[in-house]
Amino acid sequence: MPLTHYVTLGRSGLRVSPFALGAMTFGEALGPGFGSNVQESQRIIDRYLALGGNFIDTANFYMRGQSEKILGDHLAHDREKRDRVVIATKFSGNLYPGDPNGGGSNRKALIAACEQSLRRLRTDYIDLYYLHIFDKHAPIEETVAAMHDLVQAGKVRYLGISDTPAWKTAQAQLLAQVRGWAPFIALQIEYSLSERTVEGELVPMARELGLGVVPWSPLASGRLSGKYTRENAGQVTGGRAAMVANRLTEKDYAIVEVLARIAKEVDSTVPRVALAWLRTRAGVASTLIGARTLAHLDDNLQALELQLSAEQVSALDAVSTPQLPFPFGLLQGGPSVYAGGTTINGEPSQPSPILPSKRGDHF
Repeated sequence: MPLTHYVTLGRSGLRVSPFALGAMTFGEALGPGFGSNVQESQRIIDRYLALGGNFIDTANFYMRGQSEKILGDHLAHDREKRDRVVIATKFSGNLYPGDPNGGGSNRKALIAACEQSLRRLRTDYIDLYYLHIFDKHAPIEETVAAMHDLVQAGKVRYLGISDTPAWKTAQAQLLAQVRGWAPFIALQIEYSLSERTVEGELVPMARELGLGVVPWSPLASGRLSGKYTRENAGQVTGGRAAMVANRLTEKDYAIVEVLARIAKEVDSTVPRVALAWLRTRAGVASTLIGARTLAHLDDNLQALELQLSAEQVSALDAVSTPQLPFPFGLLQGGPSVYAGGTTINGEPSQPSPILPSKRGDHF
């Protein structure tokens, strides 16, 4: 499955590659070791595009704006190339300390952020514009109306939402539907073998309301990279290791052990197997892969060629099963209450012992 096996994003006709190129690490504004210099970033962009990839993701505050600028400077000289690429960026981040309207989701902030992103990206339109993170101080109807106005003005083609509770995302989408505003077509959320709680509310909501799921951090910020194992705990240092080490859990180690076993079975690597598993999940449209070097990009892209068996997927499902909040545990027994011992959509049921066992056995 190459990058050119495009998928439509959510309930839209927008075609995107199955892996999106994450540009969060383009630039060195946070110092050496955290990102790629301009030249390496450009090489990564060129390799991704040469292989047929068309979906690049950034945000207004990634590398304090340098990510957008690198992307814009590199594509601006070739209008045909820019028009072929689906550029996604986001608003919310405040780049202006001391200014309460420098970030967030109110009309003033988000329209200003859009204009600034257009300048850094050196383009006159953004293909996919995300609300980056839930702003509890901005009425959602104000945010959705302003985003719709950007679409109407031709500055934005499609809308997305990221890192926002399911109830608020559903409210935003239903507001758009009722008012006749531009709908949201994408939901960007953290999703990996180590972060599956999104399967409780966010993923089902996205499938029901027409949002394609775009996972970020599919390797759990490096915890599923294969570098960190139970055997070498505390021994990996340098770079991001200090941040990752503090987040590693017993469950992470167990997941990596299963990943390593399957990687050996299919002659592949731990990261590729983790990425291949995520592609099997319902609702997932295009997965964000970050790359600080060409080698990282090339290695991750090989996950598109990897097909896991049903047994391998089941093993990964079992070791990573999340603990979901109420009422999900209760709902596992739902069919015994409402299905009456019948099979519905392939799912058999056993009647609850507190319900009638035969017709007529009720008042």
